[in-house]
Amino acid sequence: MILVCGETVLDMHRRASAAAGAGAACFVALPGGSPANTAVALARLGAESGLCARLSSSPLGALIRGHLSANGVDLRHCVDAPEPASLAFVDLDLAGAASYSFYVEGAADWQWRLEELPADLPDSVSVLHTGSIASMREPGRAAILDWLRRERRGRAVSFDPNVRPALVGPRPDARHAVEQVVSTSDLVKASDEDVEWLYPATPVAQVVARWHELGAAVVVVTSGADGASAFTRGTEVSCPAREVAVADTVGAGDAFAAGLLHHLTREGLLDDLRAARLDTDALRTALDYAGAVSALTCSHAGADPPTGAAVDALLAAGDLPRG
Repeated sequence: MILVCGETVLDMHRRASAAAGAGAACFVALPGGSPANTAVALARLGAESGLCARLSSSPLGALIRGHLSANGVDLRHCVDAPEPASLAFVDLDLAGAASYSFYVEGAADWQWRLEELPADLPDSVSVLHTGSIASMREPGRAAILDWLRRERRGRAVSFDPNVRPALVGPRPDARHAVEQVVSTSDLVKASDEDVEWLYPATPVAQVVARWHELGAAVVVVTSGADGASAFTRGTEVSCPAREVAVADTVGAGDAFAAGLLHHLTREGLLDDLRAARLDTDALRTALDYAGAVSALTCSHAGADPPTGAAVDALLAAGDLPRG
């Protein structure tokens, strides 16, 4: 199992509605949140996927739970929480890129206590993945960090910072929080926007070297339409993006992370990942698979990742030309 730990968020998408009347807006609530999106994407790809989250017991929390269950995500490690669900209002620009306004004060997702997190995980949990707001927002981030340190032995740890600047506090504090999780991680996947915000005016190579120094075996940096690069100590492999008609970019990075983890697990490469023994061909193939998952997600509105069969068919047919 690939067990994902982190937040769930209801994404509120604006929809046109003549019935709403002048000056009114209609919103559709779509379950999201970076870790939850990754867990759903993993399940759709065919991985055994579980989510460790604090799920609000409110009606909105029930909507999130139903979405996760319907997509085959194992929820045995979730906590029923009395606090409200987190909300995000989503705005799209003309290119389909998303920006978010969050309403999260007092929400269920950030209130972790160490005793709520699962102890003595079975050997069947081969990967722990975390990231985004839950791994950087107090008071719960310290519990997640302690849990990763406690449970990482014998399994891979993956981290996607997916930084939301409005929610993670001052930049130095956020950078410190990220580096603490990097120090527990074998694989770090970050966007170029994450890197730029955390380390302004710092070359990517310098940031990658810092994360290797902290302990990450493999670092992957995604650059949207410019593709992605993977770095081991002394090795860099790049893979171009695939051209696709973009509906929006919601969930694209989460889908990329899921594709990367699913491919590495399916191909039996987790031990090589942890030991930084992945060769250039293995890294390039993993980036290509993850990029295809992300591209197909961008071709649909919202965080709507593809099935494993759809990705395999795309890769076999080469339907999406390179960017």
